[in-house]
Amino acid sequence: MDSQPSTLRRFAQYLIPYRQQIPVAVLFVSIGAFSQGVAPFLIGWSIDNLIGKGNFSGLMQMLVVVLAVYLIGFSAFRGHILRTNWITQNVLAQLRQDIFTKIQTLPLSFFDTSSAGDLMSRLLNDVSTVNQVFGLAISQIVSSSFSLVGIALAMLAVNLQLGLLSNILVPLVIIITTLFGGWARAKFRLTRTSIGELSSRLEEDLSSVREAQAFNRIERNINDFRRLNAINRDANIQATAITAAFLPTIDVLNTLSLGGVLAYGGYLAVAGKMTVGTVTAFLLYVQQFFQPIQILSQFYTQAQSAIAGLERIFLLLDEPSQLFDAFDAREMPPIQGGVSFENVSFGYKANQTVLKNVSFCTAPGQMIALVGATGAGKSTIINLILRFYDVTSGAVKVDGIDVRSVTQASLRSQIGIVLQDMILFSGSIAENIAFGCPDATTTEIETAAKVANVHEFIMTLPQGYDTLVGARGVTLSQGQRQLVSIARAVLVNPRILILDEATSSIDTRTEELVQDAIAKILQNRTSFVIAHRLSTVTQADKVMVIQQGQILEQGTHTELIALNGVYANLYALQLGTDES
Repeated sequence: MDSQPSTLRRFAQYLIPYRQQIPVAVLFVSIGAFSQGVAPFLIGWSIDNLIGKGNFSGLMQMLVVVLAVYLIGFSAFRGHILRTNWITQNVLAQLRQDIFTKIQTLPLSFFDTSSAGDLMSRLLNDVSTVNQVFGLAISQIVSSSFSLVGIALAMLAVNLQLGLLSNILVPLVIIITTLFGGWARAKFRLTRTSIGELSSRLEEDLSSVREAQAFNRIERNINDFRRLNAINRDANIQATAITAAFLPTIDVLNTLSLGGVLAYGGYLAVAGKMTVGTVTAFLLYVQQFFQPIQILSQFYTQAQSAIAGLERIFLLLDEPSQLFDAFDAREMPPIQGGVSFENVSFGYKANQTVLKNVSFCTAPGQMIALVGATGAGKSTIINLILRFYDVTSGAVKVDGIDVRSVTQASLRSQIGIVLQDMILFSGSIAENIAFGCPDATTTEIETAAKVANVHEFIMTLPQGYDTLVGARGVTLSQGQRQLVSIARAVLVNPRILILDEATSSIDTRTEELVQDAIAKILQNRTSFVIAHRLSTVTQADKVMVIQQGQILEQGTHTELIALNGVYANLYALQLGTDES
């Protein structure tokens, strides 16, 4: 089933907010089309009634009239182009906004299987293609359509026989345009898909240059990129070849129509059945008639690229939001910090189980340590508390309230998180600390930085809190980024704090600062700490050993050591490794 009509109807819905502006653009283009239809008639009439009779004075007056008609038409078409382009650019801006909003609100499960490069390609490349085709071209299409109708009616009014002869090739033009358009759309779909894959690979390779060099993957990456680049190149060449063959075909039909009018019109003029002025007018009409046909036909083939881009855009916009607030969701009241899992099972995929009937309960203010091998399910527990995903069965409750019954925003606004590799954003240090509280005052930001033990370092920088950190905080060390991220969590003042390997990958001196900062922000807060270094969680109120999606052991450090089970073995192994 051809999706082109539905895609265009969907795009047309974006024009609805500008329905009051569209009649103005139509008025402009109608005036322009009228001027195109009148001018050749006036020229033909002048040849027969002024030049033929030697009326030079009348000819000069008529030239002024014809010039005025063309100026009116020029002004009308200019007004139409400006108005239409204003509408189109607003539509495209809204389309980009809708894409970005959709990406921001999609559940994390969508990003598990989608690359950032492909999403960026839809936001930038696909919208850019739509802009290139529909931006200025749409005003030409509307004006060409009106001109085509106006010229066709004028030809039929001047002489029915020549008018019908001039229009006889139009059905053939439509058939050829449809054929070429179908071929072009198939190729342009491939170009849009391939540029998405290329963008995805580029984003991935640019973010892993260090790893590529370290593991001698440079030549392999270059060859892989060359292959994807060649696919995109070949698809574009094939699409261009189709459009390149299309325009000469339309030119041939234009020449045939012009020759037919000249031959038959000349015959009628020689036979005294038509004036020379009428024949001249028709030759001008035919030239004008096929100009909008060429524009429309060329646009139709080129528009296939934009339609292919729109199809990809609308597929993204139609992506179901698997995670949403319930229709009767309420605001989460101020959190005290009690968290409970009640027979929770969960899998990221339908046929996969990551957590199996997990149950536990924590009291407000407790420190809970989650330990276990990579992939055991520790981070999954954290994701479910934040409701990044919904449980497959069971319930996750905060203060006895099912997290699915409250709004996501009101829940997450009371939970802070510090990750192993916390991302900083392009901007100043102050802006990064205030990421979760954009309206925070300078005093509040500095207070949070002092708690996180990063204030003194910030003050050594030339611009202090206004120092730009670069993309992903590249100008700061791993430890400095970690301290800034802790300050960010402090400023939010969460009742539940999540620490995911917050002290790994940093030097000993910075680790002391981080540990001290963590100790301060853990006070009077419920906290969940994921750590591979068991020495950092010995003071936890409860340690839960996660293995293959289940809680294998739980208790205090002392209790688990006395149990002499999995945790005791892990601790002994790490202690022995540290001593050695």
